[in-house]
Amino acid sequence: MSSPDLNLLRTFLAVYRSGSFTAAAGLLGLSQSTVTTQIRSLERELARTLFERLPRGVAPTPVAHDLASRVAAPLDALATATGAAPADRPAPVHLAGPAELLSARVLPALAPLLAAGVRLRVTPGLTDPLLDELRSGRHDLVIATYRPRGRTLTAVPLMDEEFVLVASPAWADGLTERLAAEGPSALHPVPLITYAEDLPIARRYWRHVFHTRLNCPAAVTVPDLRAVKSAVVSGAGFSVLPRYLCEPELTSGALVPLHTPDDPPLNTGYLVQRPGHPANLDVTRVREVLLEAGRGW
Repeated sequence: MSSPDLNLLRTFLAVYRSGSFTAAAGLLGLSQSTVTTQIRSLERELARTLFERLPRGVAPTPVAHDLASRVAAPLDALATATGAAPADRPAPVHLAGPAELLSARVLPALAPLLAAGVRLRVTPGLTDPLLDELRSGRHDLVIATYRPRGRTLTAVPLMDEEFVLVASPAWADGLTERLAAEGPSALHPVPLITYAEDLPIARRYWRHVFHTRLNCPAAVTVPDLRAVKSAVVSGAGFSVLPRYLCEPELTSGALVPLHTPDDPPLNTGYLVQRPGHPANLDVTRVREVLLEAGRGW
């Protein structure tokens, strides 16, 4: 059997790394039908199935993983040698995740890499659309608030965030004792500040800690936990916030924990990418630094 055409292998590698024919077509400047035709041609030449079609994107088969491990480095080296990929200036790493976590933890952790010349393009947002964009090839890494399903993406735990019930000292005075004596109904007269109308963090706290449903409507919703924190610090009411975000205010006394459960609610964040080895080695460097930093978060 003759060796496969280089163009077929380049298309294969683009699909393998991006996780979909559509994303690979955009990366290569080809039509989706051309990408589909080329992959089918390569599969016929190899007499092997390379990708399993999924409702969204494709999943590499074991044959694809083996082929990618053998052709990725030579194809990347060829692209560098021919000027298709500049050897002296790797492409920026496209990283996305929750705005608050990016600001408070992620960018400070990556500062040494940035000083060493790694370039970043950072996109804040909610997990669902960011994962869709990751599948389409827009991002290299996404920090997700849950583990994505399916085989088009790979995810590893990054950090556990603890949720804390907080208010300003003006509200907390006397409220902590009432909460301990009366339960969560003691909070009903206090305005609830949250980042979404469906109160996802607060509802989770109520279920986990108080073992009951939250039936207190939001007084203020603002889609940024940093703004929620600012409002609570200013005395607007109470909220449930990730500890990493409000730790300085808890330390300084600007915020007071209203309750200290033995088993506080936790949520695991995941670092997500498409399967396979990224062409840009800086993606791996960013990933390793974040995983190392996450062990201390």
